[in-house]
Amino acid sequence: MTEHTSHEIDVEKLETSKINAVNFDNLTFGRTFTDHMFICDFENDEWQTPRIIPYQAMTMEPSARVFHYGQAVFEGMKAYKDKDGKVWLFRPEDNYNRINKSAARLAMPEFPKDYFFKGLTKLLQIDSAWVKPGKGNSLYIRPFIIATDPAISASPSSNYRFMIICSPAKAYYTDKIKVLVAEKYSRSASGGVGFAKAAGNYAAQFYPTSLAQKRGFQQVIWTDAATHERLEEAGTMNVFFRINDTLITAPISDRILDGVTRRSIIQLAEDNGITVDVRPITVVELKEASRNGSLKEIFGAGTAAVISPISAFEHGEELFELPNIENSYADSLKDNMLNIQHNLTEDKHGWRYGI
Repeated sequence: MTEHTSHEIDVEKLETSKINAVNFDNLTFGRTFTDHMFICDFENDEWQTPRIIPYQAMTMEPSARVFHYGQAVFEGMKAYKDKDGKVWLFRPEDNYNRINKSAARLAMPEFPKDYFFKGLTKLLQIDSAWVKPGKGNSLYIRPFIIATDPAISASPSSNYRFMIICSPAKAYYTDKIKVLVAEKYSRSASGGVGFAKAAGNYAAQFYPTSLAQKRGFQQVIWTDAATHERLEEAGTMNVFFRINDTLITAPISDRILDGVTRRSIIQLAEDNGITVDVRPITVVELKEASRNGSLKEIFGAGTAAVISPISAFEHGEELFELPNIENSYADSLKDNMLNIQHNLTEDKHGWRYGI
């Protein structure tokens, strides 16, 4: 059935939900999707009427430019449900601004703010049953834009598709991880698209990450492309280092993603009296801190994992193990953030966005 809303979004609802066939206690991240999806096409130099339709496969021309020239950007967001059944987003305007920043870098049209928020709100209202309450439970939200113009000439597309799909999620990583510090491969380079959430950034990580995994590591800590001396990101996450009682993270640049979780962790740390030092940190400094005992913690920070503690890192065929400490920054900051996201504590920065 189709209905027209006051927000100029065409809605076609699924007759019977598939939610009862889903085991929410045994979810593989990013494999299960909700009943509906949001879709809006860019044609004739303007965004057309947005639609919400049942989640389904799409038909595209094999010549669609996204397949040949990689014009694809995306975002990662989450929705949470509190004990009263209300659904919340966390800093969604930051995600909206960043997807348009990413789109501009790849010569793609920006998506209208009105369509983004009205479409996202309507989609979550329709599929609200998929957002399960309880800390650790969430609905992962994936907005993305792809080039759909059926042409294989090497130039920007004239047609695009903006979509939002949603996937129920539990904890992304359950255990501490071991990482390999990159000495050859790079995530991004100066002047490139490292600051954007471009699909190709992630594809380029898969091969070196697979090499690390064959050696027993779960992820790679990426170093700068020019010298491989400065530590930049960990896997698909921003990365933090605790030396003594100071939390250190690399400054954002055109190589490093301006992570929403990263910014939130910095603010929460400062709120709790933790000294945060946003500056370059080198491999040499990290190894020396580990040797002299001043390195207390390393953890990744991102939407999917929230915070992922690291138990050990290897560089130059030398393994450095981190101590097990009580009252870790990683645990306390993650708990603080989850409490805000699930509406369990005060949100003094106005990060929550109610649906």
